[in-house]
This record gives sequence, structure tokens and C-alpha cells, in this order.
Amino acid sequence: MMKETKKCIIVDDEPAAHYVLANYIKQNPQLELVFQGYNGVEAMDYLRENKVDLMFLDINMPEISGMELLKIIPTHPKTILTTAYSEFALESYDYGVIDYLLKPIYFPRFLKAIDRFFATENVKSREEEVINSVSVKVDGYFMDIELDQLLFAQSFGNYVKLYTLKRIYLASITTAEFEKCLPEKNFMRIHKSYIVALDKIEESEKDFVVIKNEKLPVGITYRRELTERLKNKDHI
Repeated sequence: MMKETKKCIIVDDEPAAHYVLANYIKQNPQLELVFQGYNGVEAMDYLRENKVDLMFLDINMPEISGMELLKIIPTHPKTILTTAYSEFALESYDYGVIDYLLKPIYFPRFLKAIDRFFATENVKSREEEVINSVSVKVDGYFMDIELDQLLFAQSFGNYVKLYTLKRIYLASITTAEFEKCLPEKNFMRIHKSYIVALDKIEESEKDFVVIKNEKLPVGITYRRELTERLKNKDHI
């Protein structure tokens, strides 16, 4: 029986690598190549708008490396790393990487990685992935923000102020980008400038909510949804 076709993308800054991988993918009827990106930013933009099953990801890319991309997007697809260096292999398995291919990539080794991908697909859990933290860049370094510590996020130009139980962080990420990293069942945008943790809301009125003595505005377009979600989850 033919396996279901899986959508895959290539993210690599080297055109030669694209040529090799695209050729290999074309020879495998179980795979459909739907996008080719040459840097991490292009990949982020595509993944925010499209569902992908498998990503071939180069580690060494300018601006955003492959490992940084995996940290930024916690809900990334299954990933096979492509690299000329093997020292990142151990760290990569902390981010759901199922295999890595050393360049130059040979077709038999490519097929072995694809078999491993389909094996994981066959046994993967049907339960929703639990996201416990989000990695953001603060003062030039990536750090993990524990989501159970996050109270709310406030837009600050091309940055976001993250208010947690311990302190405030200024993260180099837009509000829209940060919102896509958060699990929808736990967080909600209540205003063009604010995203809140629903279970941290202490008081809710028509025009505002209160979290740790901070009064946050509720935009008119978000009022009905917020009321329904608080009612359904019995947060107040």
C-alpha cells in the first residue's frame, strides 16, 4: 500500500545543496517538495502560513542558523539536518530532529533518513504537543521563557516586553511573531498591543482585565471572544 505523500521543504543557503536534495526528493514519490528557502527568515515566514511534514534544514546559515530556527519555532515540522559538521548532532535531538545528513549527501543515506522519518510518523502520538517554553532573543542571546511564568506580553515597536512572575524581558521579536509561538489554548491577544495568559487573569471587565495589579485594555474586537473563553474555562 502506498504511503501518504508528505509535504517537505528545503532550507539551505547553498544552491548546490538545493539541487542535490531536490533531485533526491523528486525520486521519492512519497515526498512532495513544496518550498525552497535560502535563509531562516524565509523559512519562518513560510512555516507560519503553511503546514509542512518534513524540513531539510542546514545548520550553518547567515543571520539565523538552523539550530536558532528550531529554538525560535517550537512547533516546527519533523526535521532532518543537513550539515558538513557532525558536532551539532547530539544537541539537535533536543529539538525533535529525527536524523542528520553529512554533506556531501549520498542517496542511500538520504533514503535511510526518509525511512526513519516515516517510522516516526507511524508511531507518533496523536496527542497535542505540549509547549512549555518559548525561546526568544534578549540582549543578543537566546533564552527560554517558561510559559507558566509568563503573565502577559506588550508590544514595543519591533520588540516585545514580556512580563513574567520574576522580571520583565525585552525580546527582539514582533508581537505577531511571538503570538504564533504561543499555544492558543493558554494565551490570547486581547488588544493590538497585548497578549495575556488566560489563567493569570484575576479580574475581567468590559474594557480591561487585571493581572498582578496591572490594568490591561481589552480591544473592542476581542471582547466577545475573551468573555466566551473565560466563561468556558472558568478562569474568573
